[in-house]
Amino acid sequence: MTARIGVVTFPGSLDDGDAARAVRIAGGEPVRLWHGDADLHRVDAVVLPGGFSYGDYLRCGAIARFAPVMETIVDAARGGLPVLGICNGFQILCEAHLLPGALTRNQHLHFRNRDQILRIEATGTAWTNTYQAGQEILIPVKNGEGCYVADAATLDRLEGEGRVVARYVGGNPNGSQRDIAAITNSAGNVVGIMPHPEHAVEALTGPSLDGLGFFTSVLKHLVGAPA
Repeated sequence: MTARIGVVTFPGSLDDGDAARAVRIAGGEPVRLWHGDADLHRVDAVVLPGGFSYGDYLRCGAIARFAPVMETIVDAARGGLPVLGICNGFQILCEAHLLPGALTRNQHLHFRNRDQILRIEATGTAWTNTYQAGQEILIPVKNGEGCYVADAATLDRLEGEGRVVARYVGGNPNGSQRDIAAITNSAGNVVGIMPHPEHAVEALTGPSLDGLGFFTSVLKHLVGAPA
């Protein structure tokens, strides 16, 4: 049976269509979820896409965190539902306290849009199990508020527990502390990533196919998950 992967659309979402396409290319069934509908429609995993939810008013992700769909997602994620937050989705996960820390204005105060090398550091998550530890991948980054920050104790805990999923290589595009590009929760089912794996899933439109592994990983995870 094909895994059903929900992709949430908020007012201002930009990359929900791209995320749904990535799910389909990976072999899953994308299911479109609406921000105002708390029903997850029996999905097996969820992607929170990039964009500018609710116009980024107050703070990026601060309003989206209170959307009806997020109330359900937060509860389901705490129960083990795989959730991937990409860019704005990462910001929403932090605002919802599913992940620690925050994403703030890029240190250089400029929007960055470029192809970026990442090094995968954690392969035990629901979203990275098809990669090799230390593998370098090339996917686009595009953000104005992508600087990951946290207090020193949180950063040390993320490092010590192996919860830094990916780091920037060959230049940090936004000033994120310790070059952090992606992190996970302690259970490994929730991952937030600032660059965009959904933009690197086919040769025609991406700089590589390196992002596809995030989506094939969750399908592999779901196959091995208890019924």
